[in-house]
Amino acid sequence: MIHLASPIIGEDEIAAVNRVLRSGQIAQGSEVAALETEFAAEMDAGHAVAVANGTLALLLALQAIDLEHGDEVIVPSFTFAATANAVVMAGGTPVFADIEGSSFCIDPESAAAMISERTRAIIAVHLYGHMAPMRPLADLANAHGIRLIEDAAQAHGARCEDLPVGALSDLATYSFYPTKNMTTGEGGMVTARDPELARAVALLRNHGMERRYHHDRVGMNARLTDIAAAIGRVQLTRLDGWNERRRQIAAIYDLHLAGVVDVPRAAPGVRHVYHQYTIRTERRDEVASVCETAGIGYGIYYPIPCHQQLAFAEYRTDPPLPETERAAKEVLSIPIRPDLTDREVEQVVDAIAVGVKT
Repeated sequence: MIHLASPIIGEDEIAAVNRVLRSGQIAQGSEVAALETEFAAEMDAGHAVAVANGTLALLLALQAIDLEHGDEVIVPSFTFAATANAVVMAGGTPVFADIEGSSFCIDPESAAAMISERTRAIIAVHLYGHMAPMRPLADLANAHGIRLIEDAAQAHGARCEDLPVGALSDLATYSFYPTKNMTTGEGGMVTARDPELARAVALLRNHGMERRYHHDRVGMNARLTDIAAAIGRVQLTRLDGWNERRRQIAAIYDLHLAGVVDVPRAAPGVRHVYHQYTIRTERRDEVASVCETAGIGYGIYYPIPCHQQLAFAEYRTDPPLPETERAAKEVLSIPIRPDLTDREVEQVVDAIAVGVKT
């Protein structure tokens, strides 16, 4: 079986965890601080604040901009529910926008059509490792005086026009779930160029405290452990190499699968990091069957868009979202783990290129 996703944990990660366990300091401490510094440097971000998971990263980012009850936040419907969940949990109202069919990321024109007098922010999700069109989104946000947040849970190391994630937004959030491009086991990060926004997130993740028992604002416990941070520090040193291997595999898939299925294409200037290699085809059931027969793992992200989920039934979707609904019926992701061997990549290619044609 060639699995779709699997965390890569080696002896260095194990040694890092053992080091922390032996130190006696396993809650948020020096390892977390070091990961924040190193991650900010690697992502070319001003400030980084580590948190317990990627969903909390989104929630704290929204709280940091002082989202109020009833404020509207425009989000793509074609994404994992965590994006919209965070808006609701922060007291806001998600308004669902359509995506660009080519990138699967939020369409600025659709987002523009959703803006109202209650709109407070836009969340741009960098889906599957491809960055959303940040310049038009930033222009849109600036023109209307609203905040722009990036959900980069799947885009560690991605760039657009040589600009990193977070360069054109107020805040960017990351997930370190085991299947992401790098992991801490569970964890997340918020980056910001404005030190005051970063301070707000840091307060919110620690019960509003900078000094013990001095609470500057209402907060919660959203801290990352030193155990998790130690794993993340090792993983961060390998991220560039892993992302490059993902791009190498993607290039092989592009070469051999184009014409069989629609392969993903990076927009001009985008450095895709291929969290997923997501093809699209009207023959998705046939491709899935071929993969199952050949022992190749696959995933369908996301078959039911957020605006069609029962949890979000009360939130408006006007006008319709045709690209979202079409993508939900056609997408399928195939293995692009950086630890795939050349032989395994060849097996994936042979199975789909031959099996689907016949």
